[in-house]
Amino acid sequence: MSRHRTRSRPPLTLAIPALLAIAFLLLPLIGILTRTQWGELGAHLTSPGVVEALRLSLFVSSWALGLSLLLGVPLAWLLARVPFKGKAFVRSLVLLPMVLPPTVGGVALLLGFGRRGVLGPWLEGTFGITLPFHTSGAVVAATFVAMPFLVISLEGALGGLKQSYEETAASLGASPVRVFFTVTLPMVAPGLIAGAALTWARALGEFGATITFAGNLPGATQTLPLQVYLLLQDQPEAATSVSLLLLVIAMAVLIALRGRWTGTPVARTPDEAPQMPDETAAAAAATATATATAPEDERTPTAPVPAGLASDVPSAPHDGGRWPLHAAVTGFNELTLAADPGTTIAVVGENGAGKTTLLRALLGLTPRAHAELKLGDTDVTALPPHKRQVAWVPQDGALFPHLNALANTAYGLRARWVPRAAARREAQLWLDRLGVGHLAARKPGQLSGGQAQRVALARALAARPRLLLLDEPLAALDQTTRARVRHTLRTHLAGFGGVCLIVTHDPVEAVSLADRVLVLAAGRTLQDAPPSEVTRHPRSPWVARMLGRNAWPGTASADGLVLAAGGRLVVAEALPEGSRALAIIGPEAVSVHRDRPAGSPRNVWQGSVREITAVGSRLRVLVGSAEAPDLVAEITPEAAAELGLVDGSKVWTSVKATEVTLVQL
Repeated sequence: MSRHRTRSRPPLTLAIPALLAIAFLLLPLIGILTRTQWGELGAHLTSPGVVEALRLSLFVSSWALGLSLLLGVPLAWLLARVPFKGKAFVRSLVLLPMVLPPTVGGVALLLGFGRRGVLGPWLEGTFGITLPFHTSGAVVAATFVAMPFLVISLEGALGGLKQSYEETAASLGASPVRVFFTVTLPMVAPGLIAGAALTWARALGEFGATITFAGNLPGATQTLPLQVYLLLQDQPEAATSVSLLLLVIAMAVLIALRGRWTGTPVARTPDEAPQMPDETAAAAAATATATATAPEDERTPTAPVPAGLASDVPSAPHDGGRWPLHAAVTGFNELTLAADPGTTIAVVGENGAGKTTLLRALLGLTPRAHAELKLGDTDVTALPPHKRQVAWVPQDGALFPHLNALANTAYGLRARWVPRAAARREAQLWLDRLGVGHLAARKPGQLSGGQAQRVALARALAARPRLLLLDEPLAALDQTTRARVRHTLRTHLAGFGGVCLIVTHDPVEAVSLADRVLVLAAGRTLQDAPPSEVTRHPRSPWVARMLGRNAWPGTASADGLVLAAGGRLVVAEALPEGSRALAIIGPEAVSVHRDRPAGSPRNVWQGSVREITAVGSRLRVLVGSAEAPDLVAEITPEAAAELGLVDGSKVWTSVKATEVTLVQL
C-alpha cells in the first residue's frame, strides 16, 4: 500500500522574502560568470603574477591551517570539556575575529606583534623575528582570521560527543592523552575535517588583515586576493578570472563538506531474537523468588545453555590476585561498602536512588559523591580513573564506533601496553566466550543492541580489572541470550579475584548472579543482605514490587497495620504498636470473587479490574479499590474465564491474615 506524503504550500509572506534572499546571494555569482572572458581565462590564470600569488596563497593558507590545528584543537577541547571561570570571555575572544573588520584586525596585530607593539620588540630582540611585512606576517594574519572556524566546528563536535565514551576508555586504563588521540579525535573527525577545510578556505581568501599587517609585497605577502585588488585597477578582466578561481575553490570546499560533519549514526539492525516483553517481568520475578530460596550451588539459568559454550572455550587468564573492597562514600550517596574477593553485589533501587552515582563515585568520575576506595592493600582514592583498575560497562555500552568489535575488546589490554598480537588473541577469547566471536570484524554500527552489549561486556572483562562495575549489562539482550550470557558471566565471576557491582532492575539477575543485594534509597543503604533474605523480607516497596509482590507500607496497630494509603490490614502476627512496617502479600495469596466471600478471610475489599496481563501460563489481575491500595492477584486463565473477568469488572478480593508478612522498617 503506497503512502502519500502531504505537502504544505509555504505562505507567500515567507516564500517571497526567501526567494528574494536567494536571488540576492545568487546575483553576484551570476555577474562573475557572465562577465568572465572564457577565451582569455587560461592566459589570465597562467600569468606569472597570478601563478606566484597562487603559490604564495597556498603556502600561507597551509601554514595557517597547521597553526590553527596546533593551537585551535586544544583550545576547542578546553572550551568543550573543562569548566573554568571566564569561559564566556575566552569564547568571545575566539569569535571576535569573525565579527571584527579585517582591517581593524590587521591594526590590532600591528599593535600586538609589530616592531612597536606589545610583543614585537621582544620577538625581534630575542629571536630576530620580524612579523610585519614578511611572509610570516601573512601567515599570522590568516591564522588570526581563520582559526575561529576550526575552534567553533570542533567545539560543537566535542559538545555533541557523549562523555561516556571517554570515561569508559579511562576506566579501561587509558591515560587522558591516549583517550584524546585514540577515542576523542577519531570520533570527532568529521567536525575536525569540516573545521579544517573551512579554516583553509578562509585563510586562502584573507585580504584585509593581510594587507594591513603584512603589506602587499610581490613574492612575499601578495596573496591571490591582493592580486585581485591590484588587477582591478589595470586589468579588470583578469581580476574577474582570478575571482572566478577563488569562487570555484570556495564552492568546491563547501560542496565537499555538505552534510559530512553531521555524524549521523548508522542505524542498528534489530536483534535476532525478540526482546523480553514487559509482561514477562512478573514471570521472571517468580523465577527469581524460587531461585533465591534455593541453595547457592543449585541456582541455574532460566534458559538452557548451549552445550560447549563455556567448556569448549579455554578459560580467560587471571593474574591470581585477590582484592577485597573497602569504600566509604560521601556526598549524594552516604554509605560504607565492604566485600571479600569474589563477591558479587547487585545494586537495586528505584530511579534516582543513586545507583549509577555510586558506580561513578567508585570510578572517580562524578563531583556528586566521593569514595574513599581501597582495593586489596592499595588505596586508590587519590588515583585518576585510568590508574584505579576499575572497569565499567555503562548502560549504553559505549562501544567506540570507529573500532571493530575485536579492537574494542582489546582496547583495555593495549592501554596497559599488552603487545598487539597478544591483546587481540585474548580479546578474541572473550568474544568467543560471550558468543560473538564471529562478529569480531564488525563495527558497533553493524551490531544489534544485544550483540553490542555482549561486546561491551567482553571488553570490560578482558581489561583484567580489580573492581568490575556493570550498569544494567544485560538489559539489551533477549531472554534466551540473557540466560546464556548470565551463565557465562557467573562462570567468570566465580573465579574473579575482585568484587563486582551490578546495577540491575531484573530480579533474576539480582538473585542468580549476586551474593548480596544492596538496596539504595535516596543514596542511602536501605538493605544489604543475601538474595534469599531480600526476597523473603524486602524492606523497600519498590524491591517487593520488582519481585512481583504486593507491598503496602503502614504503621503497626494492635491487630495489624494502618495503611499509609488508607485502610486497615489484619495480620496473624502483629508488630509493636506504632512501629513502621511493610506488608508483603504474594499475588498468588490473593483470591478473586464475583460476590463477597464467606468464611475465614479477615481482609476483604470490593473493587474493579483495572488491567489483566498474561504471565506465562497464568494471568495477573490488577484490582483497584477505594478501601485499600491497588492489589495484584495471580490466577489461572480457567478461573478468569469462570469469573468472566474483563477490564472494569466489579469483583471482591480477599487475603487471609496468615498470608501477610510484616517487615519492620
